[in-house]
Parts: sequence; C-alpha cells; structure tokens
Amino acid sequence: MTATVFIDGEAGTTGLGIRERLAHVKGIDIKSIDAEKRKDPKARQALMAEVDAVILCLPDDAAIEAVKLADELGANAPRILDASTAHRVAHGWVYGFAELHPTQRDMIEGAHRVSNPGCYPTGAIALIRPLVDAGFILPSYPISVNAVSGYSGGGKSMIESYDAGTAPNFELYGLGLTHKHLPELQKYSNLDQRPIFVPSVGNFKQGMLVSVPLYLDHLEGKPKAKDLQDAFVDRYKGCEYVRVVPMADASMTLGRLEAESLNNTDLLELRIYANENARQAVLVAKLDNLGKGASGAAVQNLKLMLGL
Repeated sequence: MTATVFIDGEAGTTGLGIRERLAHVKGIDIKSIDAEKRKDPKARQALMAEVDAVILCLPDDAAIEAVKLADELGANAPRILDASTAHRVAHGWVYGFAELHPTQRDMIEGAHRVSNPGCYPTGAIALIRPLVDAGFILPSYPISVNAVSGYSGGGKSMIESYDAGTAPNFELYGLGLTHKHLPELQKYSNLDQRPIFVPSVGNFKQGMLVSVPLYLDHLEGKPKAKDLQDAFVDRYKGCEYVRVVPMADASMTLGRLEAESLNNTDLLELRIYANENARQAVLVAKLDNLGKGASGAAVQNLKLMLGL
C-alpha cells in the first residue's frame, strides 16, 4: 500500500533534500501544492486532509501555524514530522532521534507527532547520552560542546553570503550562549545543568564536527577512555546509521579530523581521542548537517512512522 506525503516547505534546503531522498523510497507518493498556493492556508489545509503524513520544513512560527491547521482537521489530521525547532521539547511530541534510547524507535513508529532533531544536537546527544545512562557523566556535570558546520545549515542569507564570497572563512557565532538548539541538547542528553555550546561555521558547504572535552578523573568511577568506548559500542550495536569508530582507527588520524567525508550520506560517526597520561579525552561526532543532521534523519523518521 502506498502512503501519501505532503512536504510543506519543499522549496527550502531541507525540503529539497527530503524530496530527493524520498524519490528513491518505494511505497511513498509525494503530493505537492501549486507554487502560487504555497502560502495559502486553506489550500495547504485541504492537501493535509488528503495525505497520510505532512513534513514541515518551515520557520518555527510557520510550523506552529501549520500544526494549528492540521489540528482543525480533527480525526482527518495527518501524522506530522516537524523539521523546525518549534516542537523539539514540546509536550506530546516524540523526539526523532531513533538511536537516542533502545525504545525510541518504537516511540517514533507509534507517534502522531514527531520532531526532527537539530544537526548540532544530533552529534552532541549521541556523544553525551550513552555516558549519562551508563553513569559516567552525572546529570549535574558541567558539559561544554564545540562544533563547526558547513554554511548550508545557516539559512538563506548565510548561504548567499558564502556563495557570493563575502563571508569570512571561519567564524564563531551564538556567543550570547542562547543558541536555539540548547533546550533539546540539554533535555535529551538528560543533563540537569545547561551546557555551554559554542557553534562555528566554516567556508565549506556541508559537513559537521561536534566535540565534547572531558576530564576523565572528574567522571564517576574515573573511567578509562576504553570504558567510554565500550558504552558507545553497547548503545549503538546494530544501528544502521551510527558507527562507533574503533579507538585504534581514530588514533591513525594523527590528531587531525576533517568534516566533509560523510557528505551526501545519512551516517553519523563517533570517535574518542584520549591522552591517558593527562587523563583527558575528547569525544567527536562527524555527520553531514544536511544528511543525518536534517533531511536524512527526516526520511528515517518518516519511514518508521509509516511502517516502511
């Protein structure tokens, strides 16, 4: 049986990526709205009533309004997957990081409303949550997260400035320490204390590195890096899209790691770099911010929701 899907906001970066990926998925029929009616609430609501699922690729305020349109349909409302930030910590929504916890896939499969994760939190939560669950990181531990992304995740104006050659080669941003990804990063990492998050952008289109530095002797039980590695392996065993890189392979990078090798894939790689003499470690996640960090995760979630 074929499932019908409406991508509300299909002309944006994430929407285009989702549409391209869905073109290769059997059992899905994409319904589109006429270009001149993309901002017509009645036309969008009418299409919502005809489909099995709606993917929202809209700014936060527009996504909230779209959910209201769907709510007005009552029993005819479709299942919703929201790629915006609007509902990631909202009551009644399931967080769409299937690898978050052993039961998360089942929750996504049964959910009527799913929020697609942010690109930065995908990497950070994948690194932090298993160590919190294993008891190595206490919820009160002061976590800091550093990350760099390609400019394609920064929205229309940022993309235009880099394409025009007017943007800097590298810059930190979010230095007011109020980045919109912080609420989901804290909540789904199971942290009581708000992390310090410092994002940055480089002059490359896509790709991402997220890193979390740790003092091993400040963790519970004073673990070795291998203990952390074992916690990762245990959590992500059998996961299709998450790979834990063996520490021996990670050390072969000679202390360097580039951000773009997973571009155009839906993969997420996790690494641990450690200096046992200094009792320090750095956890690193690599992903394509447009893949597992956006469109790829959306398609993964949609397939779970539709039983494909």
